Amino acid sequence: MRRTARAAGVLYLITFVSVPTLALYGPVKNSADFVLGVGGDSGVLWGALSEVVVGAAGIGTAVVLFPVLKRQSETAAFGVLAARILETSLIFVGVISLLSVVALRNGAVVSSVADRAALVTAGRTQIALYNGTFLLSQSLMPVVVDLLLGYLLYRSRLVPRVLPIVALVGAPLLLASDAAVFFGAYGLVSPLAALAALPVAVFEFALGVWLIAKGFNPASPLLSQPSTE
Repeated sequence: MRRTARAAGVLYLITFVSVPTLALYGPVKNSADFVLGVGGDSGVLWGALSEVVVGAAGIGTAVVLFPVLKRQSETAAFGVLAARILETSLIFVGVISLLSVVALRNGAVVSSVADRAALVTAGRTQIALYNGTFLLSQSLMPVVVDLLLGYLLYRSRLVPRVLPIVALVGAPLLLASDAAVFFGAYGLVSPLAALAALPVAVFEFALGVWLIAKGFNPASPLLSQPSTE
């Protein structure tokens, strides 16, 4: 159990390696001329790689915790796993869209104004696809994951209850923010959106640190049950 907790904690902390993507993706998202060859693309490639790592680590957290969480509720534990898989699938779709912009800029031949306009339109379309998948993958799906995980951790007492309480409060707040973004109240990258996402980020980071440093609570009733592995 100690190894399981430590592995899950490490994987949770790995999911934060994509934090710099906001800056790394700046050139491709903020410059219409990026697809025409303006600026470098190394930041985009590093950002894409970090998101692939995040997706794999996200699935890893659910897989590692599943044998423990299913002792509380197999249905909810499967829900966490399914949501993580869907989240990662959507992350990969977003990564593909940005890699498509890089491919366009490196392979296209612009010989006229019409070609230039078509290339810029294609690039902006892929960026719009990334923004849409980001809203679903890295903003909406964590709501589902953390509601289920918060419930499981609160009921099982595997960790101090203050941690799942943060998740159970933060997930609805993030859901409300996602709805506001969806209906155009404010942008996906805005101070209000960042503030709404903060409790969920704090929960997942604190959970990772706790699992590495302390592991599962030995007084949890789940740990007295025989393993079915």
